[in-house]
Amino acid sequence: MIYTFLSLQTAGWLVGIALVILHLFALLNTAAVKGWLRTLPRSPMMGKFFLTIDAVWAFALIAAIDLGEFQRWRTPLLVIIPISYGLTLKYVDEFLAARALGILGLLAAEPILEAAFLRAPESRLLLVVLAYVWIVLGMFWVGMPYTLRDQISWVLRSEARWKALCLAGLAYGVAILICSATQYRSA
Repeated sequence: MIYTFLSLQTAGWLVGIALVILHLFALLNTAAVKGWLRTLPRSPMMGKFFLTIDAVWAFALIAAIDLGEFQRWRTPLLVIIPISYGLTLKYVDEFLAARALGILGLLAAEPILEAAFLRAPESRLLLVVLAYVWIVLGMFWVGMPYTLRDQISWVLRSEARWKALCLAGLAYGVAILICSATQYRSA
């Protein structure tokens, strides 16, 4: 267990608050958020930002995790991560933000799944389902980064769809917050 500080309740609070803030902001600042989302998949600045977070997180994770029978790979991996980071910044400019966001989704799912692992309340599945959505989307965005662009275009094509998805994300965040306050206490 790497994220021992992250209880189910803490994970619920963090994820719930993030969902509420992001979706409420998107709902209240529709024009600005839509404009930003249109440019996100090919944004060099956001690509570098997300990739830097990914590299630091992956480095810290490899440095701390129990690799079991792969323990001898720790040092080579700790060398490969910064080299890969530099080479990626230099040579991967096509959809870097989409790829790096996908990696971030994969990294972010792990502590959520760890916090929910073998916990009693069935409502923990709200977090588990969200983590697996991040994993599936993350794999697509890393392997086929144009899918992020296509998904954003699909969401932005209809004002009703935009509002429905913002409200759904907001409601999901509120549901997680309610569970964090009422059911995740003893978990």
